[in-house]
Amino acid sequence: MTEDFSPELKIERKPKLAERVVSVIRSQVISGEIAPGEKLPTESRMTEVFHVSRTVIREAITTLAADGLVEARQGAGVFVVERPSQAFLTISTENGNRISNALNVLEVRMGIEIESAGLAAMRRNSAQEAQIQEAFLEFDRLLERREATGKADFAFHRAIAVATNNPFYVEILEALGNRAIPCDVTSPWGTDDILTIEYQTGLQREHFDILKAISAGAAEAARTAMRHHLTASQQRYRARLHGRYEEYLSVLGKNRKNKPGKAGPET
Repeated sequence: MTEDFSPELKIERKPKLAERVVSVIRSQVISGEIAPGEKLPTESRMTEVFHVSRTVIREAITTLAADGLVEARQGAGVFVVERPSQAFLTISTENGNRISNALNVLEVRMGIEIESAGLAAMRRNSAQEAQIQEAFLEFDRLLERREATGKADFAFHRAIAVATNNPFYVEILEALGNRAIPCDVTSPWGTDDILTIEYQTGLQREHFDILKAISAGAAEAARTAMRHHLTASQQRYRARLHGRYEEYLSVLGKNRKNKPGKAGPET
């Protein structure tokens, strides 16, 4: 049966180099091989160990920091945080680049962020509202410059969590990290088709609806806008899964059609 499958068919993309580095370090942290508070090897040493460039190492460290596993201390190096959020450490460790896992993360986010938006609308102070607006405008700025918007996207959602004035919303969102943000170049689900300007412009329109509702103090409207935003993301991922299945069937059909064999009767 294996001869029916084309080697060019890619149901899942290969992990980026940075993702491999992230996976190894995260596993070592979870297993305790790298203890809380321990300093990571130098950037130079890690390039030797992983046989990758400094750029790859920096991208991996950025991802780990966003996931709340490590922190950079100026002039001292990068250290494993003392108390990482154990409940969510393994969210991205298994099958991290599968779309099905992205859907699971979004499901968790819906359970948290819909109510988070409503509470932010009711509880935010002027400084917190300004933080949400600043993250929104930063997304706009990066979009205009054709730069990756993932960090600004995560900052927007985090600022909303902060505005609930309930620290547990922030802790849970930080534990999920910006790997849950699909338009980030460090995301395991970030591909060319979702890093387009059109895709991200659509995200920003959804962000604007959330921002307007929170600024107006309209709790129910904020919940509705956040629900729409995350549901739309789920639908986009499901469409990508469907597209991959259709691609699989198409390539498989072509291979079978082109495979030499006995001629059958005409129909």
